[in-house]
Amino acid sequence: MSLARGVGDIGLWLTTIRRMTAEAISPSTPVVLADLVPGLRSRAVVRSAVLVVAFALLTAALAQVQISLGFTPVPITGQTLAVLLAGTSLGMSRGAASQLLYWVMGLVGLPFYSGGQSGWESGTGATLGYLMGFIVAAAVVGYLAERRHDRQVLSSLSAMALGSVIIYTMGAMWLAHDLGVPVANGEQNAITMGVTPFLVGDLIKMAIAGLVAPAVWATVSKK
Repeated sequence: MSLARGVGDIGLWLTTIRRMTAEAISPSTPVVLADLVPGLRSRAVVRSAVLVVAFALLTAALAQVQISLGFTPVPITGQTLAVLLAGTSLGMSRGAASQLLYWVMGLVGLPFYSGGQSGWESGTGATLGYLMGFIVAAAVVGYLAERRHDRQVLSSLSAMALGSVIIYTMGAMWLAHDLGVPVANGEQNAITMGVTPFLVGDLIKMAIAGLVAPAVWATVSKK
């Protein structure tokens, strides 16, 4: 891909982020956790922009919590926790926008990917499927949060599980394509390289994200 085309694509993504942020103006009644943030309720667009950037930076910070594995280019990181929290906290549009912004910030050279990596090669390499999965997962979890799936523990945990499955599926499919290995067959495949090493850690992250929202809503309803 030429540099000019890459720059043009980044401009298009930034325009998309601005549009998604502007569209996410919350009503007076809180719909997702972000609507509970005090002090910014009268400036919905400003609040949305601040929260989108904040969750993009949270994803970048947790990307630096990294354990590299010698047999796979996919490291263990804390990113998925940020993705799930972004979706349930921000809702569909803002959640997806935060992860799109995270990806774009890494593409333009900010050291936000795991291990402080950045640039076009890192952002479109073996882990591209996971990065795209972050965007889709945040949108889906956010969609469910907007429909009150984050108010009860069971439905909240189910939403986090679905988000994680989306990340795994998109990540493994692209990893198989990028490395030229089968998705599930053979001794070396995308499942063993990009899914199974992360299951235990992601179960913990799913539990954390899935319990936070119901706990906050329960506290708010009591007050």
